[in-house]
Amino acid sequence: MIIAEEVQNEIQKKEFLEFPARLYKDDKDYIRPLDQDIESVFDERKNRFFQDGECARYLFKNDQKETVGKVAVFVNRRYIQDQPTGGIGFFDCINDQKTANEIFDFAKNWLQQKGMEAMDGPINFGERDKFWGLLVESNASPLYAMNYNPYYYKALFENYGFQEYFNQLCFSRKAHAPVSKIFNLMHQKHSRNPVISAQRITKNKLNKFAEDFEKVYNISWESHGEGKVMSCNQIKKMFKMMKPVMNEHIAWFAYENEKPIAMWINIPDLNQWFKYLNGKFGLWEKLKFLCYKTFKHNTKFVGLIFGVVPEWQNKGIEGYLIVEAANHFQKATKFEDFEMQWIGDFNPKMLGLAKHLDTELTRKFTTYRYLFDRNKPFVRHPNL
Repeated sequence: MIIAEEVQNEIQKKEFLEFPARLYKDDKDYIRPLDQDIESVFDERKNRFFQDGECARYLFKNDQKETVGKVAVFVNRRYIQDQPTGGIGFFDCINDQKTANEIFDFAKNWLQQKGMEAMDGPINFGERDKFWGLLVESNASPLYAMNYNPYYYKALFENYGFQEYFNQLCFSRKAHAPVSKIFNLMHQKHSRNPVISAQRITKNKLNKFAEDFEKVYNISWESHGEGKVMSCNQIKKMFKMMKPVMNEHIAWFAYENEKPIAMWINIPDLNQWFKYLNGKFGLWEKLKFLCYKTFKHNTKFVGLIFGVVPEWQNKGIEGYLIVEAANHFQKATKFEDFEMQWIGDFNPKMLGLAKHLDTELTRKFTTYRYLFDRNKPFVRHPNL
């Protein structure tokens, strides 16, 4: 029998952060996430999702008062699904099915008391760009703000009864490899149009590019539901936070006259620097980070988001933008590899883009769903 203990005081908060580090102490590939990134999820002053939801996190201890697991449980009323669906995330557990089952049972009961009929996990009480999905395959080092876990977690989830709601796929290619013929053909077509242009993000015009991001992002994703629309102020704050790690050569927009119609936003692989900080980011760690950022060559950049406004989809503008960006960053940078952050297996257009980029599968995550009514038919995420 394990005892659930809600995280409320500083000692419990510290244990919530420290338990995974102990659990993975013998895993040479583990890179500890920044404590501040985890804590910000549970800070009502910083996480806008508290406006439409609620969240709690728990430690689970055995008879010897040793931590054997942890989880966050949450309800996000903007997460629109066929049935009221809550979430669980930040799950960590010893390799014991009985312990995992007790944690899942606890989460299920908590969510049922909030009126939920299903739970998805492991997901984030926030956007899908961070801490979303269970890592089930990988041949590369962990990426910043993406889940990392032992592979036995897959059995813990599936043995309990969770089913695949969708898979999330990451793809990689060499940064200086030639761009595919089909993208070059798209580029040739749109290069002849005088109203089409491409522009890279520069740090001295971040507010302008934040406004462009809002226009492309919201019109491209608003029909997907699930709380995806972002305000311009939120995007400006996001860009401000990203500014110290931005590389001005690898984030691009395409325009029709002055109207933004597509974007390809990339940043360096932050974990190549953060892995030396052991999850901390105080004054000393910031100095260390600046030192590593200045003197340690970063070999990979990571795709955060690719978007095309609806009226320009299926017209080849993505090829134009990719070739424009590649022609520049292949001369201006020394990155060796590029990795696309996850693409849902429900998104055939983006999977097609990855195929045309001549990529290979780097890692695979799974978002699981558990229906509380075990007689209800299970339905996977619909294709876009």
